[in-house]
Amino acid sequence: MPDPLVLAADVETELVEKRSQFLTRLHRVTSVEEAEERILAARRDHPSARHRCTALVIGETETAAVVHRSSDDGEPSGTAGMPMLQSLLHAELTDTLAIVIRYFGGVKLGAGGLVRAYTAGVEQAVAAATLLRRTTLSVARIEVGHADAGAAEHAVRTWAEAHGAAMEPTTYGSRTAVLTVLVEPSLLEELRADAARWSAGRARVEEAGSRLADVPLARS
Repeated sequence: MPDPLVLAADVETELVEKRSQFLTRLHRVTSVEEAEERILAARRDHPSARHRCTALVIGETETAAVVHRSSDDGEPSGTAGMPMLQSLLHAELTDTLAIVIRYFGGVKLGAGGLVRAYTAGVEQAVAAATLLRRTTLSVARIEVGHADAGAAEHAVRTWAEAHGAAMEPTTYGSRTAVLTVLVEPSLLEELRADAARWSAGRARVEEAGSRLADVPLARS
């Protein structure tokens, strides 16, 4: 299965269809409780709106199953929440809440028009959002002496930026410094070879497990 996508930040967009205004909010959430708080906030922010339809996707964790929920909030059954949910799933998003706030413009859209409007609202918001890819990265640790730490940090940071890896803050012990990099598993051997080259064999790369991380999408 492809890696799921998550929001880098919340986003809000607007769509007007036959004088009805559709405000779409996408929120990054990690629990049903957090999603419910966002929905309540939308109701407080827009008390005069006719509908506040929702769709929620939360990924599986060690202690909870996948969550897929939707609400038509008074729209005809199946015309709002489910199309919104399908849009999130089609975009391969997880840990995402979509809220579409509708101000009725006086013209009925019909079932087909509602499905298209709510789908378009979410698709427009997804297109406007900055997305990250959630994937499993190897944790690579490089131990060097204090005297070599500055040069090692520069070399590793340059390598990480060039390879889409993430460097964590360096930790210092009594005699050595430990550099930690989150890297694609397929690049681990390349990191080992490059570290041996720029350190003249003094720096060794040790694999220390793996970790889920949200990383920028590869540029096409």
